[in-house]
Amino acid sequence: MADPSGFMKYTRRETPKRRPVPLRLRDWHEVYEDFDHEALQHQAARCMDCGIPFCHNGCPLGNLIPEWNDLVYRDRWKDAIDRLHATNNFPEFTGRLCPAPCEASCVLGINQDPVTIKQVEVEIIDNAWDEGWVTPNRPHLVTGKSVAVVGSGPAGLAAAQQLTRAGHDVTVFERADRIGGLLRYGIPEFKMEKRHIDRRLEQMEAEGTKFRAGVNVGVDVTVEQLRDEFDAVVLAGGATDWRDLPIPGREFEGIYQAMEYLPWGNKVAIGELDEPPITAKGKRVVIIGGGDTGADCLGTAHRQGAASVHQFEIMPKPGADRDPSTPWPTYPLQYRVSSAHEEGGERVFSVNTERFLGEGGKVTGLRAHEVVMKNGKFEKVEGSDFDLDADLVLLAMGFVGPEKPGLLTDLGVELTDRGNVSRNADFETSVPGVFVAGDMGRGQSLIVWAIAEGRAAAAGVDRFLMGHTALPAPIEPSAAPQR
Repeated sequence: MADPSGFMKYTRRETPKRRPVPLRLRDWHEVYEDFDHEALQHQAARCMDCGIPFCHNGCPLGNLIPEWNDLVYRDRWKDAIDRLHATNNFPEFTGRLCPAPCEASCVLGINQDPVTIKQVEVEIIDNAWDEGWVTPNRPHLVTGKSVAVVGSGPAGLAAAQQLTRAGHDVTVFERADRIGGLLRYGIPEFKMEKRHIDRRLEQMEAEGTKFRAGVNVGVDVTVEQLRDEFDAVVLAGGATDWRDLPIPGREFEGIYQAMEYLPWGNKVAIGELDEPPITAKGKRVVIIGGGDTGADCLGTAHRQGAASVHQFEIMPKPGADRDPSTPWPTYPLQYRVSSAHEEGGERVFSVNTERFLGEGGKVTGLRAHEVVMKNGKFEKVEGSDFDLDADLVLLAMGFVGPEKPGLLTDLGVELTDRGNVSRNADFETSVPGVFVAGDMGRGQSLIVWAIAEGRAAAAGVDRFLMGHTALPAPIEPSAAPQR
């Protein structure tokens, strides 16, 4: 543990300051300023001798949080990154993108602000990169077995790295033109700069993992070719079937899904394009969906110079404090303000869009009304109808599961009642030798679950190929969704 009395000495939770809004809206760089190492050690010292570290239960990866908090406090940064990498392949991703369920279950959080676990995590890995401690971890033996990983998001990359280090010949397929999945084209640059992905890919290539971008498995490479060439397959294509809003006027030009909009902003941010084909510049923007994807659209629209932005959410506005329905140590329902929300725009809660308005085939606005929840259903508040002008509408209402036509249909894998790929406790699908990890099997979820499932699926693949495995599986078989 860290300082036994640290939580009494350092009662205030501190995190890095965000760059001034007028400054950060002029570029696509990450929004946070540097955080002093001494200040971070004070925050790590707040990790108390809690007896049962509930943060372990909150983290799907099983991160050894009290251990690396203690090591940071004692200025043992090299040991800290070794502990962190023992459970997490990509802490520079999770330290920037995870909503930190570990902090929600921190024991100190019962009556104080929780330990800044996420910030300690990202500082450990960033410091390790700076010191040159993150190097290729090449396998000590070669098994002669080959594995195809379909999808290069966090689940696919985690599975690939684990299997490569186990000595297998691993090839990662990605249908987009660059490796990274949603990390590459779904997460805006201001939340995570893509240099973090690129240097991890360099490490993985040096370890022996092969990458094939621009290949749509099921189209460019048939399922028969995939099964003939590889001894095992890991499906890690994500839950990319987005939820639509089939209301009158949906056909108007100017209404797009979030993932039809966000990738163009990322291509501009990393210098692949000068101007995006879909832009918020000078437009009245309405974002339908109040979650993280909606906030990503919001921050992107700000940087593109939107005239105005409204973000709609059908749920009521949460309170500032933890809602009684989500007691400690569960993830709390409460009002949150992301960096994008700080930058402007209007958040509108308890509202439902009834129809889109348009002229000449283009969207000009929408008609909406307020709602209340009664008996588990949303009911319209009579007399609350209103119209709102809009030149660009972005749908950010989540995803309903993996795409079925093509790869999944051709493989013939069984699906769950919710339309996800069914799997057993080893993450193997109904087709022998075909495994699934991440959102494709779990449904839309968190990056920590994706990495945890990638690691667990890798252990299942290794056991399938070799009859045994030494790879760690962070998810207990009883916790894995089963057929």
